Amino acid sequence: MSTDYEDILYAEKDGTATITINRPSKYNAFRGQTCDELIHAFGRAGWNKAIGVIVLTGAGNKAFCTGGDQSAHAGGYDGRGTIGLPMEEMHAAIRAAPKPVIAKVRGYAIGGGNVLATLCDLTIASETAIFGQVGPKMGSVDPGFGTAYLARIVGDKKAREIWYLCRRYSAKEALEMGLVNKVVPDDQLDAEVDAWCGEIVDKSPTAIAIAKRSFNADSDSIAGIGALGMQALKLYYETEESREGGRAAGEKRKPEFRRYAK
Repeated sequence: MSTDYEDILYAEKDGTATITINRPSKYNAFRGQTCDELIHAFGRAGWNKAIGVIVLTGAGNKAFCTGGDQSAHAGGYDGRGTIGLPMEEMHAAIRAAPKPVIAKVRGYAIGGGNVLATLCDLTIASETAIFGQVGPKMGSVDPGFGTAYLARIVGDKKAREIWYLCRRYSAKEALEMGLVNKVVPDDQLDAEVDAWCGEIVDKSPTAIAIAKRSFNADSDSIAGIGALGMQALKLYYETEESREGGRAAGEKRKPEFRRYAK
């Protein structure tokens, strides 16, 4: 893939690679192309010896990322992969990069965006950040790192609450449940992330790579759970129950899921 990206921005400075989802008009929701570009960028930064840390963020102030672009979803998304999005590869790219990945979160981290913030090694949020899941409200779910790994971070009971109720949580609440490492005023977010990056870049890259591999080894089985779950999700997306979520959103009404449940 060319390094001339369309859906993301990529920059390197002082040992830090910053990857920005650049779809602010879509609240930085990702389509198939976005995922492919993110996979490429994480590989590019991850194996560059001059890079010590990677920052993932979203363009603008409204959203970090709001998950899959619903305008590209009608029983299946617009790209490759089991569900039309290479989710397994994108998640694997974040974990495979032998560098810490920091999620810098402003605004909404919802749905698949919440999963990305969960999956990153560290998450630093603005006071304006809002976290949460919407899958069961929209006829979807993330049956892998978004569920099982989330439970390791915030606890099983809290993870089930997040998914079953689809509530939204403030940055302060996310900090209290362990989903976020630090919360700062919005005008201090960039400087705070830069400071954390500076500390990491000063450390032994090999020691950090070993540490990340060691952390990942304990939860690598979740990738298998996710792959199996994506196969089930593909079948689910072909049902009227799942499609009802998109229809209801487009018609601005409450979905009638139970009408189609079998």
